[in-house]
Amino acid sequence: MNETAPALGRMERLKLYYAKNEQRIAVLSFICGFLFDIVTVDRADHWLAIVQQVVYIGVILAAVTQMFLEEGGPEIEPASRSFLKRWYYQYRTALVHFFLGTLLNVYTIFFFKSSSLLVSFGFLAFLVFLLWANESEHFKSRGVPFKFTLLALCTMCFAANVVPIAVGSIGTTVFLASMLAGCLPVIGVVWWIRRRKPELFPRARRQMLVPLGGVLIGFLVFYYFRLIPPVPLSIPFIGVYHAVEKTQDSYRLSHERPAWRIWHHGDQEFLAQPGDKVYVFFRIFSPTRFSDQVQLRWYLNEEARGWTLQDTIPIKILGGRAEGFRGYGFKSNYQPGDWKVQVETTDGREIGRVYFQLETRPEWPRNFEIDLE
Repeated sequence: MNETAPALGRMERLKLYYAKNEQRIAVLSFICGFLFDIVTVDRADHWLAIVQQVVYIGVILAAVTQMFLEEGGPEIEPASRSFLKRWYYQYRTALVHFFLGTLLNVYTIFFFKSSSLLVSFGFLAFLVFLLWANESEHFKSRGVPFKFTLLALCTMCFAANVVPIAVGSIGTTVFLASMLAGCLPVIGVVWWIRRRKPELFPRARRQMLVPLGGVLIGFLVFYYFRLIPPVPLSIPFIGVYHAVEKTQDSYRLSHERPAWRIWHHGDQEFLAQPGDKVYVFFRIFSPTRFSDQVQLRWYLNEEARGWTLQDTIPIKILGGRAEGFRGYGFKSNYQPGDWKVQVETTDGREIGRVYFQLETRPEWPRNFEIDLE
């Protein structure tokens, strides 16, 4: 008896601490989910990663639906249940938030890779706001609807990633199909409630379908304004060069960049002699069996009109290569000034960009450095 008493005391103190700090622990679990997945997230088309997301979404859907069904009913007494059920009821909220954090981290990484920092940062800020709203005292009474909001966000992000992978292309039709697929889990639960527990259907409509509709409208509005990154495409590398030559299994990239300017990719301070061409080389990740087209758009910063489109080069891409599909475009008609080149989908969503300054000079001796890609 004396040997086990200290251990029991520690367990009781732990349970008491959790009871007093349940909301803080839930937030910590959410953040831990983010940190955990930073080191475990894999390629968007890896089947293990997809299965993991399906399992997490299934667990969250089941747990939050159970919370909905128990809401307004008699309070559950865990002491009368088995050890596993007691553990589940004690840590259910933290478990849901851990899985939500893991999923939202995965999708934040995918969206971050697929667009500019500004769009990705805004998306992450939106997720943080939803976390704060769901955990604040002001929204405490609305916990279930906000959990369904986060769940709907996860299912639509999942579908926005997986449907293009399954179809092998992107575009408006594929995006709309992914949004429909993302709505199905919650709609399926509401349909089940309507058939089995019709008295709960009005509340299900308010707490499940309304949050789902709000998230869907948000996605459609963001898509219309081209603020949703074109997942699962992403550009891990893009640079400016004097020449790009394809060898048997690599590309030779010629540049004059000083070794100390490590933050530049190629000649982002481009010194052009007569007859030079400006090459933009990029690697673009696309899933296996993916086949689509992107556009290389060249813009010049004009004093009167700002960034003005000068040229558009279509490039066909094929997926499957682990390091990403390699492609390039070049421009031989140009003028000095500030330039940017954006890689965009055919529906105008940006995947990546590179800026460079171009100066023209007379001929002079020069030695190029060679990078292999």
